[in-house]
Order: sequence, then C-alpha cells, then structure tokens
Amino acid sequence: MISPFSLVFLAAVTLTLGLRLWLVWRHIRHIGAHRAAVPADFVERIPLAAHQKAADYTIDRCRVSLAAALLDASLLLALTLGGGIAWLHEWWLARLDGIAYGLAMIFSLLLISALVDLPFSLYRQFVIEARYGFNRMTLALFCIDLAKQALLGLCIGAPLIAVVLWLMNVMGAAWWFWVWLFWAGFNLLLLFVYPTWIAPLFNTFTPLAEGETRRRIEALLARCGFHASGLFVMDGSKRSSHGNAYFTGFGNNKRIVFFDTLLERLTPDEIEAVLAHELGHFRKKHIIQSIVFLFAGSLVFLWLLGQLIDSPWFYAGLGVPAQSAGQNAALALILFFLVVPVFTLPLSPLFSQLSRRHEFEADAWAAEHAAAADLIRALVKLYEDNAATLTPDPLYSAFYDSHPPAAQRIARLQMLA
Repeated sequence: MISPFSLVFLAAVTLTLGLRLWLVWRHIRHIGAHRAAVPADFVERIPLAAHQKAADYTIDRCRVSLAAALLDASLLLALTLGGGIAWLHEWWLARLDGIAYGLAMIFSLLLISALVDLPFSLYRQFVIEARYGFNRMTLALFCIDLAKQALLGLCIGAPLIAVVLWLMNVMGAAWWFWVWLFWAGFNLLLLFVYPTWIAPLFNTFTPLAEGETRRRIEALLARCGFHASGLFVMDGSKRSSHGNAYFTGFGNNKRIVFFDTLLERLTPDEIEAVLAHELGHFRKKHIIQSIVFLFAGSLVFLWLLGQLIDSPWFYAGLGVPAQSAGQNAALALILFFLVVPVFTLPLSPLFSQLSRRHEFEADAWAAEHAAAADLIRALVKLYEDNAATLTPDPLYSAFYDSHPPAAQRIARLQMLA
C-alpha cells in the first residue's frame, strides 16, 4: 500500500518537473520570438548575426536541458519509489556494514548519477559547444579531466563522508550540529587550499605579465586597499573560448585569476573595469554574505534531517522498507539530499533575486572606481563572445539567472556613466 508521503513526493516530483519543462519551453519561445532583431539598446553594439547565434546557442542548450530534466526525474523515481535504492541497500548490506557500507552506498549513487549525466556532458561539449565555435577540448583531455575529478572525489570525498557518517552514529541526538561544524570547517579549509593545491591539477596558472594591464590593475588594487597574493592568467583556452575572471582563495590566500581568452579580447581599461566589479563584490561583503547564507542554510537542512532520521514514514515513503532502515545514516543522507531539490525549486527566485542585487551593487561600486563606460563595453563584448542571449524570458530568468538580464544591467550602468 502506497503511503501518504509517497503520494506527496510523487506529486512534488510531477509538479517540479512540469514547472522546469514549462519554464524552459517559455524561454525557448521567447528567445525565438525575438531572434529576428537585435534589442534597441544593443542595435549599434552587437551585429544581428551575433544576436541570432546567441539565440540559437541558447535554444540548443535548452533543448538538451529538457531531455536532461525528464531523465533526472525518471532516475529519481526509479531510485526511490521504483526500489533502486532499496535494492542497492540490500545488496551492499549483505557484503559490508558500518562506514564501509555507507561509503559504498553513497559512491554507488554518485557513480550512477555520473553515468547518466555523461552523455549529456559529451553532447554539450562536443556537439553544441563545437557547433558554435566554443569548444577547444579534445576527447583525451575530457577523459583526463573526468579521471582527475573522480580521483579527487575519492581522495577528498571518502574521508569527508566517513567522518560525517561517524559523527552521525556517535554524537547522539545532536549529531546534526557536530556534522555542521565539521562541514563548515572543511569548506573554509577548502576555500583556503583550493587555489594552490586543487586548481593547478586542472589548469596552468602563470603570473600576469608586466605591462599596461598589470599596472592598471595594481593601481586599482592600491587605491581600493585590496591585497591579493597574486595576479594570474589561467589557460582557459585549452578547453573553451569563453572568457571570465574571478577571485579565488580565502584570507591572505586570495588570488585574482583572468582567463587568457578574456585578456585577448578586452582592452586594459575594460579589464580594469571588470576587476573593479569583482572588487565590488568583495568590498560589499557579498562573498562573506554568501558563505554565511550557505552555512545557515546547511544548518537548517541538517537539523531537518535530524528530525527525519528516526521516522519510518520517511524511508517507507521513498521506497525503502522502514524495518530495513532503522537509524541508517547513509540511507538518511541519500534520501534526504535526493528529495530536497524537489521541494526547494520554488525558492529559486529568492536566491536569484539576492544574487542579482549583489551584481547591481558591484556594478555601482565599479562605476565609482573605474569608468562605467569601460564596464559597459566589456560586458557587451562578453555577451557577444559568450553568445549570451539578450532576450531571456523574464520568468525563466527569475528562476535560473544569477545575473541581471543584459538590458537591465546596461541601462543601470548608463545612468552611472
């Protein structure tokens, strides 16, 4: 007999899938309807051919996301109500116990998820990205990256998960708080070591060469009172022609990183304006706010899991017989983190709105410390080079876009120029 929570879960999966498909369908239709003409604010800056390329590129990616959403929902139902997790549970329980069992269960699910996503990753990289001239990755490099990611996941993920499972089993009813403390500390450590230990496993970072660009950046950092442990150029061009710049690291280990493709495309004054925007995030404490928000959210979710872990209806409602679950930490983690995205999609616009507000604030700060006109030119070049659509569907954008639509962002900057 199907349980009430099973019905609630099935309804949530159906509604979430329907919402995702409807939003993507709206996005495709909206972009297609505006494909024939460049928006008025960009007509003198972006050629019609570039605008249409961006429309076609976005639509092709959306069509893949439709198929991925359908498969994700099917896999989720197969693993839960379809009995997939219950079967894996019985299979591993007959062979392992304790933390070893938990690691086997979690990594089995991660492997299944990776294998299901692999065809979509290959298609996006070697069909869509190649079709529009963005792909520079070879199949050999793709496989090497995949192997490195898997090895890194095992080396870092296995000890992390083992400690979490141990804490869940030995710290009593307040285990969720101790797990949160450990998880928060681990993430802060990861932020600190990522630039020097992990990122170089995938890319080569070289100091930014002397010249006008470096002089302008150092002058900007000096007048803004910002200390960085180094200015680096990353060989992003070996995988893609997309360009970007970002901060990485934590505390005294902060680095500023530019994609080589970005430096090739923008002028020194435009690069300075882009960096001023990134500095705006730092000066407005957006990074700290994001970390605090992430940690607060994780505390809430772990507390909620603490309330569910001993509830037979939670396991039974997701296809795992309650009598075989007991206080199984690994099963609780797996089921909870499979279910959470189903119920939290309606919250996405809130997170997107917060992120957009941060982007507007960083743009305004950049306009005070560099030329707004330079940032406008840089953004327009990046929109064109990265084939970013200028005409997103407003509702789709409200759910999925962390940055404001191009027209809104440029309009605000023009008021500050």
